[in-house]
Amino acid sequence: MDRKTVHVAVYDTFADWEFTYATTALTGAGYRIVYVGESGEPVISMGGMRVTPTLSVVDLRPDGSALLILPGADAWERVLPPFASAARDFLAAGVPVAAICGAVTGLAAQGLLDDRPHTGAAAEALAATGYRGGGHYREADAVTDGDLITAGPTEPVAFAREILARLDVYPPEVRDAWFRLFRHSDAAAYRVLAAHEEAAGGNPVAEAHGAHPSGGAA
Repeated sequence: MDRKTVHVAVYDTFADWEFTYATTALTGAGYRIVYVGESGEPVISMGGMRVTPTLSVVDLRPDGSALLILPGADAWERVLPPFASAARDFLAAGVPVAAICGAVTGLAAQGLLDDRPHTGAAAEALAATGYRGGGHYREADAVTDGDLITAGPTEPVAFAREILARLDVYPPEVRDAWFRLFRHSDAAAYRVLAAHEEAAGGNPVAEAHGAHPSGGAA
């Protein structure tokens, strides 16, 4: 069982900005990122990024994963069934699922949010799916409910924060500093990260993100 592998779903028009804060930090912390597609055929993101999946969703299993990340996409409605099925399997197995933007709406449409606290792009957008979880909707940047993480499309940093917390990446005060740096450009937060990296004998946060208190490369 490889619990240092994080699976990221990719499909045509996937929103490439929504998960890369998380995957960069996870890579720096020693996780391996594996892209999962409908097949092994290349896909093109909204921003024109070309990604060739190394695993098909039909071969995806929760027992070989630490986390499944589901980004939004214009094509989510078309690709929904196999990826929503995978999310259901992961949650049933106690393996976390992190969904953002259109992926949250897709999970709502499949009934996966009917009984869980969650957030998303907007309560109205989720209500349009006909789901029964409206009473569990939270006005928040991101929400973690056990093994399920949800966020709206404008919250990639908060989404990453919840992922890092769920996988216990960095001590709480370092995760807080990471969030303050990348969300609020807090120079004091950079000093917390730098001290942590020095104590750890490496530079997993600053080098991975090109972080610098001025906003430029270190």
